[in-house]
Amino acid sequence: MKTIGLIGGMSWESSKIYYQHINEMVREKLGGSHSAKSLLSSVDFDEIERYSFSGNWDQIGNIMALHSETLEKAGSDLIILCTNTIHLVSDAITGAISVPFLHIANATGEAIAKTGIKKVALLGTKFTMEKDFYTKILREEYDLEILVPNNEDMDILHSIIYDELVKGVFKSESKEICLDIIKKLEAQGAEGIILGCTELPMLIPDNEVATPTFDTTKIHAQKAVDFALS
Repeated sequence: MKTIGLIGGMSWESSKIYYQHINEMVREKLGGSHSAKSLLSSVDFDEIERYSFSGNWDQIGNIMALHSETLEKAGSDLIILCTNTIHLVSDAITGAISVPFLHIANATGEAIAKTGIKKVALLGTKFTMEKDFYTKILREEYDLEILVPNNEDMDILHSIIYDELVKGVFKSESKEICLDIIKKLEAQGAEGIILGCTELPMLIPDNEVATPTFDTTKIHAQKAVDFALS
């Protein structure tokens, strides 16, 4: 079994779910008392949040590169970043390490491609929805048509993520707001919904959405486990 290196803390609310998924998946695959070989290097999210809002992505890239190097030196055979948004600086990570880096958009694109769905809606932070570091991979490498919420709904979703979800606050009224946003996207022809913020699956159960949902946290964790056990 290979050792999975996780860069966590963005937020730790979703990092704990990554750890849970990875260990449950290894146990399911290998049985018995098996668990995953893993290393976690976790950031102070307040620092990352401040740099994100000020647009200082270069500094975030430097931080991610340092954590990646730390994990590789400690014995990680692959690196995953336990967040969607901060994949914006994935080039800084791949440039700092020699072991494989598993990009969450590639894992998600592969999962969607297996279903035959072609038109999907993307929910996440405004950084994830507006910038092309994520949607470009989905469009160009997996031939997907991507829908995103309108500007007002983007702002609402962004606020829910940063003001509530990353702080461990999950409100029923916020869930209903997100479900209403999803219904608008379904009305525009979305055949599936990408929960492109690693905290969103904790707020929005897939059984409450009419169309298929893609839990990027679980998808990413499964890809890492598949690699580790290959």
